[in-house]
Amino acid sequence: MGRRGGAPWALEVAVLVTSACLAGVCGDEFSVLRSPQSVVFRDGSWPIPGERIPDVAALSMGFSVEDDLSWPGLAVGDLFHRPRATVLVTVKGVDKLTLPVKGISYPIENAVPFSLDSVANAIHTLFSEETPVVLQLAPSEERVYMVGKANSVFEDLSVTLRQLRNRLFQDNSILSSLPLNSLSRNNEVDLLFLSELQVLHDIASLLSRHKHLAKDHSPDLYSLELAGLEEVGKRYGEDSQQFKDASQILVDSLQKFADEMFNLYSGNAVVEVVAVKTFNSPLTRKARSILQSTQSETENPYNLAYPYNYNYSVIFNIILWMMIGLALAVIVISYNLWNMDPGYDSIIYRMTNQKIRMD
Repeated sequence: MGRRGGAPWALEVAVLVTSACLAGVCGDEFSVLRSPQSVVFRDGSWPIPGERIPDVAALSMGFSVEDDLSWPGLAVGDLFHRPRATVLVTVKGVDKLTLPVKGISYPIENAVPFSLDSVANAIHTLFSEETPVVLQLAPSEERVYMVGKANSVFEDLSVTLRQLRNRLFQDNSILSSLPLNSLSRNNEVDLLFLSELQVLHDIASLLSRHKHLAKDHSPDLYSLELAGLEEVGKRYGEDSQQFKDASQILVDSLQKFADEMFNLYSGNAVVEVVAVKTFNSPLTRKARSILQSTQSETENPYNLAYPYNYNYSVIFNIILWMMIGLALAVIVISYNLWNMDPGYDSIIYRMTNQKIRMD
C-alpha cells in the first residue's frame, strides 16, 4: 500500500518540477513588457530557443525569416498594422526579474548570445530612403551602433565610460531623484550600474525632442545590453542587500522606460526584456573552412540536393506565370493571324487594291 501511495506522489513532484522549469524558475527569461494590439503574444510557458529571439523580433515587425519559427508564443496578429518600433533590453547577471503582472514571460531554452544585426540590416535595406532609427548600445563595453536618424537624435548620448560617469554628476541626472538605498555614489561598480539606468532615461528624453520620427512609416529598432547588475552581483554577492536593491531599482527603471517608449510611439511599439544569468557560449562569427566542407560531404553520402531557399516559391511563381502569359499571348496572336482575311483585315492589301483600281 505504501508503494502504491508513493508512486502518484512522486509523479506529482516530477510534474511540479517540470512545470517550474517551464515557468522560468530554472532558467533565463524572455519578457514582453508592452506590445500593441497588432502583435499578439499568447499566455503560456512555452520555452523559446535563445538563438531564435532575433527571429521573434523580426516577425513581430513584419519581416520574414529564413527558417520557420514554430514557437506558439507569437501569434500572427494584424498583418497590415505592424509596430513602428521594437525595443529589446538584455539584462545580464540575473535569470529572472520581478516584472509587473501585466507583462508576459517565457523561459529561454539554451541561452546563447544573439544579435539583432539581421533585423537592423533588413530595416536599413528596405527603408534606406526614409528615416529609420536604429540604435544598438552596450554601455559597459562602450559598444555603439547607429543607423539613420539615430546619429542626429542621439548625438548627445553618453556612450563611453568617462562620459557616463560625468553625466551622472550633472544637475539633471537620475541621482537627484533615484533612491539609492544601499548603493553608493563612491563605488565604481555602483556607478556603472547607475550609468546604465541614466542611458535609459536619456534615450527616452532625447527621443521626446524628435517626436516626429516616432510617427513616420519606417520602423525603428533599439537594442540595449545592460551588464551593471552582473557586476553588482560579483562585487557584493547575489544574497547581498546591494544586489536586491539594484534589482528592484532596475525593474522600476525598465518599467518606466517601457512606458515612456510605448507612449512616444503612441502605443505602437514592442518592448521586450531578456534576463540571462550567463550565456552558454561566446558569440562568434560563422565562417566556412576546409574541415567544415569535408564534414558536410561525409554527412551527405547520397549527394542529396540542398534544401530550397525561402525565396524559391516567389521566384518559381514569377517565372511560371510569366511563361503561361507568354504562351497564351503566342496562341492568341497565332490564331488571329491564321484566321485573318488578307483582303479585309490587312491594311497592306487594302491600299494595294485601291492603287490598282486608280491606275
